[in-house]
Amino acid sequence: MNSRLVHEHGGLRTFVLVLAKGDEAYAEISAFAAEQRVTGAALTAVGGCREAKLGYFDPELLGYRSTHIDEQTEVLSLIGDIAIHDDVPALHAHLVLGRRDSTALGGHLQRAVVFPTMEVVVTETPTHLRKRVDPQTGLALIALDASSPPGAT
Repeated sequence: MNSRLVHEHGGLRTFVLVLAKGDEAYAEISAFAAEQRVTGAALTAVGGCREAKLGYFDPELLGYRSTHIDEQTEVLSLIGDIAIHDDVPALHAHLVLGRRDSTALGGHLQRAVVFPTMEVVVTETPTHLRKRVDPQTGLALIALDASSPPGAT
């Protein structure tokens, strides 16, 4: 993966990440967020992948059902956020994949092996975002009452 800071204003940064063949998207984006100390961001991406694992949150199970896709697909859309959970940046992203026959699959990004590339734009938010586990679902959700502007105590 290669990355570049393409814009910075008022302490807010915008990065472009270019993932290469064989990179695992979830791991690469998560490692980048930790390395750059991202405390709140939105992200989008397009590209392709040769393998993916998507999750669907089943409210009856209070857990994810996973689907493995073992074929070349287009990343039609990856959209998500980065927020602090347990003192580290946590990636939450949804992925829509296009198949050769023009059908689409989508869900919670659990894994995606890039081929041939994935282009990701990460834009920091003006507020540090924090997640808290929701006792009803067990999901780590953004807690607006726990989020704060940079430099706030």
